[in-house]
Amino acid sequence: MPWYCDTAPGHPFHGPYHDEEYGFPLEDEAELFERLSLEIFQAGLSWLLVLKKRENMRAAFDGFDVDTVAAYADAEQQRLLNDAGIIRNRLKIASIIENARRIQGLRESHGGFAAWIAAHHPLALEDWVKLFRKTFKFTGPEVVNEFLMSIGYLPGSHAEDCPVLAKIIVKNPPWMKP
Repeated sequence: MPWYCDTAPGHPFHGPYHDEEYGFPLEDEAELFERLSLEIFQAGLSWLLVLKKRENMRAAFDGFDVDTVAAYADAEQQRLLNDAGIIRNRLKIASIIENARRIQGLRESHGGFAAWIAAHHPLALEDWVKLFRKTFKFTGPEVVNEFLMSIGYLPGSHAEDCPVLAKIIVKNPPWMKP
């Protein structure tokens, strides 16, 4: 199996994501929301395209502030669909707006998105997928798997001999906990 670790280092877009983000534990609500949204945008497309458009998407989605995105109405959705700097897919954009609203609901039920994820750990991937599909929009197996690996809830983000894995292990990611 070819590893991201074999190709990402040194690449202008993949390198920084591989070395500084992918697989590291993450709890900040806006960052979790951004990461989930990026994985949704990536469905059917290349990760490189997503990384190249990431800064534009951050700007277009107001820094992935959950409350701001949750308040988007038709005008904001149309603005996003007209923005050539982002990935313009009506279903994905609508899902991200709806997911922001659902994350707001997780604050009441679980104390937030990070707490909701932590409350369900550990689960097998198929159980995570069922849970995400029940809770969010546009969250199939690949989106859920990559999202959870990218935030440290599932193992497999890095090869065993990748130096970044040692940095992640020091942070005691959730996948290492029983």
